[in-house]
Amino acid sequence: MNILNDEFYMSLALDMAEKAQGQTDINPVVGCVVVKDGRIIGMGAHLRRGTGHAEVHALNMAGAEAEGATAYVTLEPCSHYGKTPPCSDRLIKEKVQRVVVAAVDPNPQVAGSGIERLRSHGIEVVTGVLADRSERLNETFNKYITTGLPFVTLKTASTLDGRLASRTGDSKWISNSDARERVHGMRHRHQGIMVGIGTVLADDPELTTRTATPGINPVRIVIDSQLRIPDQARLLNTDQADTIIVTTTQADPVRISQLENKGIRILRCGEGPQVDLTLAMRMLGEQEISSILLEGGGRLNGSMLEAGLVDRVTLFFAPKLIGGSMSTFTFDGFEKMNQAVTLEQVEVETLDDNVCISGRTRYHHL
Repeated sequence: MNILNDEFYMSLALDMAEKAQGQTDINPVVGCVVVKDGRIIGMGAHLRRGTGHAEVHALNMAGAEAEGATAYVTLEPCSHYGKTPPCSDRLIKEKVQRVVVAAVDPNPQVAGSGIERLRSHGIEVVTGVLADRSERLNETFNKYITTGLPFVTLKTASTLDGRLASRTGDSKWISNSDARERVHGMRHRHQGIMVGIGTVLADDPELTTRTATPGINPVRIVIDSQLRIPDQARLLNTDQADTIIVTTTQADPVRISQLENKGIRILRCGEGPQVDLTLAMRMLGEQEISSILLEGGGRLNGSMLEAGLVDRVTLFFAPKLIGGSMSTFTFDGFEKMNQAVTLEQVEVETLDDNVCISGRTRYHHL
């Protein structure tokens, strides 16, 4: 089978994996297509943590026809027992003749062992077909499984002069309806959504996913070093999603007890007076939050960027100029231009009259 056919079928598998983004918890998104004699005989995607992997669903559909077939898998088949049996063993059992893999699994429990196991049983394995696309789909998993830290996407909507709001704090609406719909899709695909206490006090947000069809609500995370969040805040009075407040060891223990009695989880990160954001990311990772959408104000955005804790930046620009001091990023700034955070793998898209620019961060000052 030539490389063009391999890319065609792998593209179908990647399409299925992409549709499952946001559903798999800390697990990767994976798609699988089984092909024999030019016919697709099985298709599947990993849909939920703890349930059957993509290969299992596709092989179940293929049935006895799987013998002698080619399986296209967007991520290396697992070789260890977790919540489900190893997929490499299932491919061997079904006597698949050939396996085409997009990307090697960075999970130290797999990391090439699944491929070697297949080859040791006489199965031909081809790797690297549309690998870049697979790695992009699983960039959050790839970081979390190797570091234990959540992948952080910083999202902002601003005017062309980089302002988050007017001088009076009014921010509704900077971006257009298409951009706002895109943001809710981003919330669906992240396990956590994080803001600072300033955003809570100014906007009283719910931080839920509001899409045309029901979406998954991320865990709501508030950085609040002094526990200033008011009792009437919507975050404390809606049960649509869990809420975590990140504070310091200086926080009032009485107030902590009051919030915990409301079902709010409290993380004490650092001795204060400000939250230790690096420690916060580690502790949130320990809570099995593998991806965070940062929708902070300028100060939290700046602090996270300065600390090197942002992995991807997605900026929505509206064709407006408003002036004032409500900047997208508020921090002291770097001394030299060659210390600036740069974006790589940049993607640019227009959403009606708004422009979305997204890219992976590269740090030069750390």
